[in-house]
Amino acid sequence: MLRIAIFQYDIAWENREANLNKVQSLLENCPPEADLFVLPEMFTTGFSMNAPRLAEPVTGNTMNRVKQWAARFNLAIAGSFIACENNCFYNRGFFITPQGETFFYDKRHLFSISKENMFFSAGEKKVIVPYKGWNICLQICYDLRFPVWARNIGNEYDLLLYTANWPASRIAAWNVLLPARAVENLAYVCGVNRVGESIDEEGICLKYNGSSSVHDMKGTLLAGFEPDEEGVKTVALSLEALKNFREKFPVWKDADAVLIR
Repeated sequence: MLRIAIFQYDIAWENREANLNKVQSLLENCPPEADLFVLPEMFTTGFSMNAPRLAEPVTGNTMNRVKQWAARFNLAIAGSFIACENNCFYNRGFFITPQGETFFYDKRHLFSISKENMFFSAGEKKVIVPYKGWNICLQICYDLRFPVWARNIGNEYDLLLYTANWPASRIAAWNVLLPARAVENLAYVCGVNRVGESIDEEGICLKYNGSSSVHDMKGTLLAGFEPDEEGVKTVALSLEALKNFREKFPVWKDADAVLIR
């Protein structure tokens, strides 16, 4: 079993310290049996394009705090933050194990409508993390709209993680696409979104209502939040149940292994 705790909360706009303290407070009250704690996209800042001021290296305070939490609370932690490397900025997903192993994924599909592509560099590699006998694929927000990038060739992953800042105005798509990715990839899917408000590059206030959820390989909802609800919810996933379903209904064997043009 893999026990996931998903944290849906109102991210204080561009306030790293406030958000780090909030996450730590929730971790201190997280169920002790949790194996993995999942945070929203850009969990310390909100979906900000102010990369020059907010970016940190992977050796910076944010990742150091996450590593300390993972060791202290004996669980893996996943999310994304604004990273800098070689004079470039990235919306960088992370997965940190209790033993201090680090895995990073740079968001592939940048949201050009909000000019994310003008401030950040796109990632080029899919990242699949081995953890407790599971293979976990890391993706971020807008990636959810692109099924080819999430294609689960030969059951290479068991759990697909999406961290997000997905606005309420488009939440219907979020609610449809998460279970769709589970069904088409014969995998568990977990999507963690935020609540509250942020300001985009045009000065427009964006509202978020969360709707974080976890789905099984049939698309069935296993855990979810009410709109605008804050807090932590946990759910246990069975790898045995997933493998049994893949054996009984092996549609993955008939899937296209490569993109057909």
